Amino acid sequence: MSSLRSHDDTWDIATSVGSTAVMVAAARARETESADPLIRDPYARVLVAGAGAGMWENLLDDAMVERIAESDPTAAAMFDNMLGYQAVRTLFFDTFFADAVAAGIRQIVILASGLDSRAYRLDWPAGTVIYELDQPKVLDYKAAALAEHGVTATAVRHEVPIDLRQDWPAALKAAGFDSARPAAWLAEGLLMYLPADAQDRLFQQVTELSAPGSRLSVEAVHHQDEERRERMRERWQKMSDDLGIERDVDISELTYNDPVRADATEWLGGHGWSAAGVSSTDEMRRLDRWTEVPEEDHQDGFSSFVIAERQGGSR
Repeated sequence: MSSLRSHDDTWDIATSVGSTAVMVAAARARETESADPLIRDPYARVLVAGAGAGMWENLLDDAMVERIAESDPTAAAMFDNMLGYQAVRTLFFDTFFADAVAAGIRQIVILASGLDSRAYRLDWPAGTVIYELDQPKVLDYKAAALAEHGVTATAVRHEVPIDLRQDWPAALKAAGFDSARPAAWLAEGLLMYLPADAQDRLFQQVTELSAPGSRLSVEAVHHQDEERRERMRERWQKMSDDLGIERDVDISELTYNDPVRADATEWLGGHGWSAAGVSSTDEMRRLDRWTEVPEEDHQDGFSSFVIAERQGGSR
């Protein structure tokens, strides 16, 4: 369980859960600037640079990356694996949206959108409407940072500034969402920050809002051995200390490692969806983004990437 979270905690882009979006954007920036990128996000570096989350800005420093390798080869391998994971995850969900709009879906909902830039960097068909839900300060930061650089969305984009623990379905409808039309939903980098019961509630709310033919894709986290989580936390802390990096955020303290969390594929399959998932490790190996990490067991992978389609019948 998380020890730093409460039922009413809030954040901006530089603190708590909000700052993890900066980490993800930094990983997208590194992938974009690599020799053979899986994805391209021309706005990721801009979003990281103004966030004020110095810990994650270090990911963009080539010299720092080299120092990590010199300090702790195992930590360097874990770092490479993390970057590979983020690139593969981004590509998977980019492809999910491409397939959804190819099937005629024109309503897109990104839950806990953070610094997701798909509304700006993907090529959306005419008539596509994108709804981004997140904490007000997070949405404000992203909009201001991109506007400052003259970046505009490639589809109609609606911000829905709300905490997902509040009545977000009502807020989404008030923003123009039509539950009678199919939608494509994304929960990327979200479920691990929810307790098990909140995950179930989120799935139920999405189901109630989804017309037949709607699609949903999620990053479904697996329960992690607590001893392994502690070993990883200690390794990252030692690396930070050795390199003189101020470790503002410990992600393990922000996430909920609930052993009773429902399997997303099974839950959706039992509630009116046709669902299937693929192991993140398998996807990383398939796309040649896997790095062997000594002393660690990654057989089950950190997560699965799930795609589901809403079947006909009552909601």
